[in-house]
Amino acid sequence: MKNLDQLLQSFSGQDSELNRRDFIGTAGKGLVAATVTGGLTSGAALAQTTGSPGGGGGKSMANVITVDVPSQHATSERQQENSTKMLNPDNRIGYAIVGIGELTMGQLMPAFGSCKYAKPVALVSGDAAKAKKVAAQHGIPEKNIYNYQNFDEIKNNPDIDAVYIVLPNSMHEEFVIRSAKAGKHVLCEKPMANSSKEAQNMIDACKKAGKKLMIAYRIQYEPNNRLMMKWTREKHFGQVKVIDSVNVQNIGDPNQWRLKRALAGGGSLPDIGLYCINTNRFLTGEEPYMVSAVIHSDAADPRFKEVEDKVMWQMFFPSGTIANNTTAYSVHDSKHYRCYAANGGWFGMDPGYNYNGLKIEASQAQGKLEMKQNVIVGEKQQFALEMDHFAQCIMENKEPYTPGEEGLQDQKIMEAIYEAARSGKPVKLDKITTIDTFRNAANAPKE
Repeated sequence: MKNLDQLLQSFSGQDSELNRRDFIGTAGKGLVAATVTGGLTSGAALAQTTGSPGGGGGKSMANVITVDVPSQHATSERQQENSTKMLNPDNRIGYAIVGIGELTMGQLMPAFGSCKYAKPVALVSGDAAKAKKVAAQHGIPEKNIYNYQNFDEIKNNPDIDAVYIVLPNSMHEEFVIRSAKAGKHVLCEKPMANSSKEAQNMIDACKKAGKKLMIAYRIQYEPNNRLMMKWTREKHFGQVKVIDSVNVQNIGDPNQWRLKRALAGGGSLPDIGLYCINTNRFLTGEEPYMVSAVIHSDAADPRFKEVEDKVMWQMFFPSGTIANNTTAYSVHDSKHYRCYAANGGWFGMDPGYNYNGLKIEASQAQGKLEMKQNVIVGEKQQFALEMDHFAQCIMENKEPYTPGEEGLQDQKIMEAIYEAARSGKPVKLDKITTIDTFRNAANAPKE
């Protein structure tokens, strides 16, 4: 077999650093990956694997390809990642994407280019013409295009291991249950459903079918936010006493489904306020025992005939931490949070909830000095991280880090927030003193 330099010359005609990067970038297609690394973690490159208990269509993590390249940086410099592990595309978990809207087109389909264990194999849409165009772009055969009427036929397609539900909230329950009955594992967008009753039905259906259910809380898999979680729990600046969270934006077309109660279940709270709720819980590892809230909407604004605009609420945690939260659909975009700690310091992210461009900020007093910090962790494709996590769960027969129970808990908290706003009084929830009660902490993402 040719060595790397010979392969580079045959690829580009010259051995330049630029062409080296271009060449190595093609390794995601399985091209000479074993040559770059000097081997695999197990077995021969590109070998087919045997069946696994995870129900991943006979796919497993047995033949992971490792790609290593030397670092160009001195040890005194911030090191970039120069090693990766991946599966040959034939062995990856195949996803059927249900719903081809803004999130799918802008985030999910591009994210598959960064995936190491997942791939798109099918599309489900009510728009056949659009589905054919998207399928052609991503190498999905036309036979793997379904609509909402013939969706149940996915049970006969061995290419499909998992289904990713990216539909209006009111449709989550139906399609999660149909997916489970079709024998497929399910990754479902958040909010999980329009009610805790629907969420429980989804959990029950997947358990009855023996299929895994994961809720797509991308923040919990993202490395910057995971560092903030670590700082909170390890009391990096002391005990966090107060968390301020803001997730607001100016929503457009008043006829879109997000502004229809029957489809969305609510307005800004379940759509973007949910990030504040879930991130508060993720950072602390705790569950709130009480919430208080107020809601205000402009009755003259056609966008808010059915759903709420502005929500401000507080969450009270057993440790004494209080989280102040604000969400709205009628103001300029801002997505950030800050944790105020006991020992003269604060930290957080601005932006914190975006798909990209996340930034950590921190400050701490040192004598007469106020030390401001901008911590650089580096970005990863958030949707690729969560899809790969679920793929690994399927192949290794493990429960996901954010299972259905995590989504159900958020539904219960949102219902309490709505009740607190209606009644004008704080609403108590079950007092839970355990940490990560609804997450599978044993299968947390690797740092």
